[in-house]
Amino acid sequence: MATSHFLAAAAATSSSSAAFRPPLRFLSLPPPSLTLSRRRPFPVVRAADADAKETTKPKVPEKAPAAGSSFNQLLGIKGAKQEDNIWKIRLQLTKPVTWPPLVWGVLCGAAASGNFHWTVEDVAKSIVCMLMSGPCLTGYTQTINDWYDRDIDAINEPYRPIPSGAISENEVITQIWVLLLAGLGLGALLDVWAGHDFPIIFYLALGGSLLSYIYSAPPLKLKQNGWIGNFALGASYIGLPW
Repeated sequence: MATSHFLAAAAATSSSSAAFRPPLRFLSLPPPSLTLSRRRPFPVVRAADADAKETTKPKVPEKAPAAGSSFNQLLGIKGAKQEDNIWKIRLQLTKPVTWPPLVWGVLCGAAASGNFHWTVEDVAKSIVCMLMSGPCLTGYTQTINDWYDRDIDAINEPYRPIPSGAISENEVITQIWVLLLAGLGLGALLDVWAGHDFPIIFYLALGGSLLSYIYSAPPLKLKQNGWIGNFALGASYIGLPW
């Protein structure tokens, strides 16, 4: 009899403790819908920020100012007129305004050598040397300089031939190679013409072309350093034609 009373009391105690046990459902995580509702505004805000950034970007005009000069365009200097003729654009890239110092260097070097005579042969050699130094190798230098500055020019001077799209990238690269090979070829011709045992003119032209390249092209890009850049410019641009 006592045993039955003990079992009844134990059952009552277990049932009462079970009655006071907190339901497990109250410990469950919040429904997923709440998490999704918190994440919804973020893409909208980012999209709004992107739209705001787009509206603040400066827009480049499609056409250059109408006041551009045809003369400046042919010389390859600022204030040039927008041109559609591909050969005028190619000439503009070579910047003919930069040729005279090279031509003058050839004249001064010929006069200082003491071996120049006003004969047809010597005059012809001088003209070939001027073509090598001016239109060919200086044109190569100026074209490759514009090529590696195209990203900066797209911001500062978007009307230049390369950033404006007036000339294609393949056409620019072709022009660089044609001018370089023409200049080196004229240098080799002058060595043969002068009867040099060692092709000194060819190697001077090759060395100057290499200096011109690393002056404008990364990773060295010597023009970013004032002292080294000026030395390279003087050595290749001014000294070699002499």
